[in-house]
Amino acid sequence: MALLVVLLWSTISSAFKITLRFLPFEELVFWSVVNGVLVLTLVNQLGKQPLRIKTLTTKNYLSSALMGFFNPFLYYLVLIKAYDLLEAQVAGTLNYFWPIVLVFFSIVLLGQKIHAKGLIAIFISFLGIVIISTGGNPFSLHFTNTLGVVLAVASAFLWAFYWILNMKDQREGTGKILLNMIFGLIYLVLWFLIRGQWPHLPTINGYFGTLYIGIFEMGITFVIWLKALKLSSDTAKVSNLIYLSPFLGLFWISFIVGENIHLSTVVGLAFIVGGILIQAKR
Repeated sequence: MALLVVLLWSTISSAFKITLRFLPFEELVFWSVVNGVLVLTLVNQLGKQPLRIKTLTTKNYLSSALMGFFNPFLYYLVLIKAYDLLEAQVAGTLNYFWPIVLVFFSIVLLGQKIHAKGLIAIFISFLGIVIISTGGNPFSLHFTNTLGVVLAVASAFLWAFYWILNMKDQREGTGKILLNMIFGLIYLVLWFLIRGQWPHLPTINGYFGTLYIGIFEMGITFVIWLKALKLSSDTAKVSNLIYLSPFLGLFWISFIVGENIHLSTVVGLAFIVGGILIQAKR
């Protein structure tokens, strides 16, 4: 189940980039969230603990309203805009910096201490980001697309903060994610209303792209991942499998999207994942 998730998530960067050929980034986010809500509703209502409106407390609504603002609303608007500005290999790889950002937030928000090993891990991963962002010329500090790089790294910060919020919320997984998604959809509707525009109906290619993203990026993949962790006798070993995803993702980006994979992307990704594994090593 974990390897299935790795396979599915590895295709998402390609799905983002291809779907952006048919839809503006904001509309891609909107229709993907719509499809994600529909899929999660089906999965949740057929599960053992279906979400029931009558059982929700004010605290549940406030928690989901906050988490839904960060994910899917703000996180995906920032992330997909980064994909719009950068090559898929660059935007997708920079986003994998989030576990290192999580270390910072754990120190600041959870009061955890950091050791020398943690500082070394952060430095190694940060060096990987610089290598990728500068196209393999880290000493030039000339970024391939400054705004795109800033947004891709910012998405890692948003996801890490969302993860902290998610850790503190002990509700059932699918119901919680579904309610978060519903609030995210409400924010997206408000976003378009405030801007005085409404998402156009996508073309058939655009729709199937958002359907794929809604199912496999925002929907059932999280459910499969949580199930894999529950079935595992060693969650750390299963969790480490997820770092196969970005490397496999480069294959799909090359094969499907048609990008030439840069040596700087592979080297930078190795630094990022290496730093993460150093930090995670028991």
